[in-house]
Amino acid sequence: MTNVQDAISTDALSRWEIRRYSRHLILPEVGPEGQRALKAARVALVGAGGLGSPAALYLAAAGVGTLGIIDGDEVDETNLQRQILHGTSTVGQAKIDSARDRLADLNPHVTIETFNTRLTAANALEILADFDVVLDGSDNFPTRYLVNDACVLLGRPDVYGSIFRFEGQASVFHAARGPCYRCLFAEPPSPGLVPSCAEAGVVGVLPGIVGSIQALETIKLLLGIGDSLIGRLVLFDALGLTFREMTLTKDPACPVCGTDPTVRELMDYEAFCGTSAEPPPPTGPEIQVTELATERQGNPNLLIVDVREPQEWEIGHIEGAILAPLGSLPATIRDLDPARDIVTVCHRGIRSMHALRLLEKAGFPRVRSLAGGMDAWSRQIDPSIPRY
Repeated sequence: MTNVQDAISTDALSRWEIRRYSRHLILPEVGPEGQRALKAARVALVGAGGLGSPAALYLAAAGVGTLGIIDGDEVDETNLQRQILHGTSTVGQAKIDSARDRLADLNPHVTIETFNTRLTAANALEILADFDVVLDGSDNFPTRYLVNDACVLLGRPDVYGSIFRFEGQASVFHAARGPCYRCLFAEPPSPGLVPSCAEAGVVGVLPGIVGSIQALETIKLLLGIGDSLIGRLVLFDALGLTFREMTLTKDPACPVCGTDPTVRELMDYEAFCGTSAEPPPPTGPEIQVTELATERQGNPNLLIVDVREPQEWEIGHIEGAILAPLGSLPATIRDLDPARDIVTVCHRGIRSMHALRLLEKAGFPRVRSLAGGMDAWSRQIDPSIPRY
């Protein structure tokens, strides 16, 4: 694909466009030529969630001509705390449909192309090849490595962002001009080491800040103005309201963009990261919520150990359970009786499996993890406990 600035439409802006984008047009860094560059541009957004929401809204408002939205999920109530592209009326809808309708209302002169699928090694090159810039709003490591490698192979810039609790990161990875994602993170973290937002939480406004930075960097790339985040990583701390910056350099030994690359095609990124884009399936002895509900009535030796955080416990918990947050469980183990039948519980069954392994290593012979966690307990056993 040709450079956007080399493919600017020579058509004059319409009176409608001049009025709508007037605050752009009076900027010497943008002007009519820059606005035509935005109109001719094609930007792919991987994910219509926390990061993709503000990015899509601002790119559409700015007049980026074509936005490609790639997302295979549906809108859930828990999304609405941060995913401002969606609303209460769209709960249950495909995110791409909710996104398309909202963006069309914001700017009906922007073309919205939708892909109701998860980006994979099988479809990434075909989908992303038709776009000038890729904005990565994904929330898992397999997709981040996939987007990076696809962008390197296609020669596209990868506008990166990530969020965790009260912290965010942003950069632009463009192998033609600087380092790629693998130059910074050569290897993915160990599976389960970094919890998801569903497990760790995230303050709702944080993706708005990081996603807006991604939108700004995308616009700067399309216009060819300002100092790009290529070769720089911005670190944002919401609690301290501070920004820090790291200088990034290209790794000559990078397997994707280095001097002698070994990655020349997309791979199985779930296997590479030792996990999957979805939460990893638990391994170890489990008990179903219906089985636990029955066993609670007739097993006086049963002990339910809730390994969530105190604020989660306050939302709701199983009567008779004890609270022992996962982070402090090693210190709590000495107070537990290894002769008891122990069931570990968390939000959705991931942390409880880690707790199970800790207890097994400590010599507890009868430990099971509650499949589906408190979310399943609320859905199937006790709907008075709120889901979150």
